[in-house]
Amino acid sequence: MANQNITLSLPEEDLREARILAARRGTSVSQLLARMLRETVERETGYDAARDRSLALLHEGADLGTGGHAAWSRDDVHER
Repeated sequence: MANQNITLSLPEEDLREARILAARRGTSVSQLLARMLRETVERETGYDAARDRSLALLHEGADLGTGGHAAWSRDDVHER
């Protein structure tokens, strides 16, 4: 996949600190930001996908072995 350049505007102090952090990690600011953005997107889309799967399972319902019909009445269940 080809990379595409973007323009990013940051306050000078934030850029200075980003350069220091990137240097500590042995990378460039560009690579540091690209990695962080990729991780954020993966985390967010992973959460969305997991949420959608869970909601689909809730809507589908669970098979409780009754075939969708209870063979007992409320009175039977609460018989004392």
